[in-house]
Amino acid sequence: MILGNLSGLSEFRLLGFSGISHLHPLLFVVLLSLYILTLMANTMIALIIKSDNSLHTPMYFFLTQLSCLDICYLSVVIPAILENLMVGTVSISKTRCAMQMFSFLFFGVAECFLLAAMSLDRYFAICYPLHYTIIMSSRLCRSLVAGSYICGTAVGLIHTLITFSSPLCGSAIDHFFCEIQPLLDLLCGSTFPSEIQVIVVAVFAILSPFLLIIYSYIHIISTILHMASAESQEKAFSTCSSHLLVVTLFYGTAGSMYLRPKYSYRAAVDKFLSLSYSVVTPLLNPIIYSLRNKEVKRALKKKWTKSKLVW
Repeated sequence: MILGNLSGLSEFRLLGFSGISHLHPLLFVVLLSLYILTLMANTMIALIIKSDNSLHTPMYFFLTQLSCLDICYLSVVIPAILENLMVGTVSISKTRCAMQMFSFLFFGVAECFLLAAMSLDRYFAICYPLHYTIIMSSRLCRSLVAGSYICGTAVGLIHTLITFSSPLCGSAIDHFFCEIQPLLDLLCGSTFPSEIQVIVVAVFAILSPFLLIIYSYIHIISTILHMASAESQEKAFSTCSSHLLVVTLFYGTAGSMYLRPKYSYRAAVDKFLSLSYSVVTPLLNPIIYSLRNKEVKRALKKKWTKSKLVW
């Protein structure tokens, strides 16, 4: 244990999965395979949407942005994990650690608000179908995406600047990348102000867009239940069920990580939760949208048929 104020600290040590070193080769192969599969799946979704004119709608515009965010989000985490699995404990500079934290927060928070924007899109599409094309203009769609990135930038900067400007009394991070919670353990003295900061920002970045999603889906479900025919209800619900499933996966794991007091944290559990929302969710997103969305499946089938004709 390094005692005293390490304000002049130039690097950290990422302990990663040091407690299960015998499983490193297996984990490396599994995570590398998942990484490649996720990159391919999200890239495929983005390319299919771009190449098919029938998918040039607000819903698929947001889905393209989600795929791009997932690729970037995953690329912040997976290389760090793979490096740790190859060499064991990794030494990382303070600057690189800060950039890693900022990037992770930026993409994660941007995805929170993008999912809220997607729920608004479904709200207007189902509750106000006659005015949908007017309300969800390309200008509004671009503004919602820009707002998501601005919120991500603000939260990333706030957390990163406050964390790395605070006095540190340790250099060993019990995690596989520079996450907020394990870095709190390195702060000198009382960490209560920093814990409050994390919870306040998490309420803004996680809970506020989640409440907007809940509000949207209360009205969506109410509108669906008042539709005349079962066929109309099924069609309306099918357009938002994929998004609702993605929201449940992402917010469930992210909320359980950040919206709880520090004393309840356990390193092993936190690593598992981090893997869930930073590795598993980006992989499941394109699978959910492609398997549960008839229009995407139709576009995929059309591209597959064309490729077979070419060959």
